[in-house]
Amino acid sequence: MRNILLTISYDGTDFCGWQRQDFADKGKAVRTVQQTVEDALEKLHKQKISLQGSGRTDSGVHAFAQAANFYSPVDSIPVEKYPVALNCFLPNDVRIMEARVVDENFSARRNATSRVYRYFINTGKPFASQMRYVWPIHYRPDIEKLNKMAECLHGEIDCSTFAAAGDQSVSMFRYIDDAHFFYEGENLVFQIEANAFLWKMVRSITGSLIYFERMGKDAEFFKKILESKERKNAGPTAPAKGLFLHEIKFDGIRRHI
Repeated sequence: MRNILLTISYDGTDFCGWQRQDFADKGKAVRTVQQTVEDALEKLHKQKISLQGSGRTDSGVHAFAQAANFYSPVDSIPVEKYPVALNCFLPNDVRIMEARVVDENFSARRNATSRVYRYFINTGKPFASQMRYVWPIHYRPDIEKLNKMAECLHGEIDCSTFAAAGDQSVSMFRYIDDAHFFYEGENLVFQIEANAFLWKMVRSITGSLIYFERMGKDAEFFKKILESKERKNAGPTAPAKGLFLHEIKFDGIRRHI
């Protein structure tokens, strides 16, 4: 039995997040990315297949490269044929980009060393086709000030300030490898890489940084907000539509915090 790792791209607009949810209110099933791909795997293999993702994305969040593995009971399908075969059974808002065989003990969740997210903020006049994928703010922030604040987000940090109400994580500590802004045309992009993230953490950080820059705050102020460990001191949470899971890394240092 082969252990196969998939790279999955999806438009999260019409999904209730990544994780399978068997029933929502009133007993109705909800649409999730995991369930949609598992349904395609079942059609291909003629039996139920369980898919393990590298992590969860919330409702409305997109992915360039989610990683997920499953055990295939079929040896007759060449691994390089899986993307084409599965995409035949998938809707247009989910695409399998790559498939490869990995070690039998490999786990997309446990073996991931870091997750990279990118948040897209449009500072000009976005086209209609962009509106599902950017947060329009209608002004051009000072990227130097933003990056000075973002420099505070490095190393092992108690991220309680940016934890959403209801987050059930055992620890609020996360190891952040990098956080910085850069421009791509009229899009201001915030990239952040960490071993893992709290629920809505990236959106909370993004919204806070943009809010504080607009209010004229500086890095020293942001550092105090971070050290306060109080969610009430954070800024507004950025909308889900601008957030993309950009990359899952498996070759870095594995930090368990």
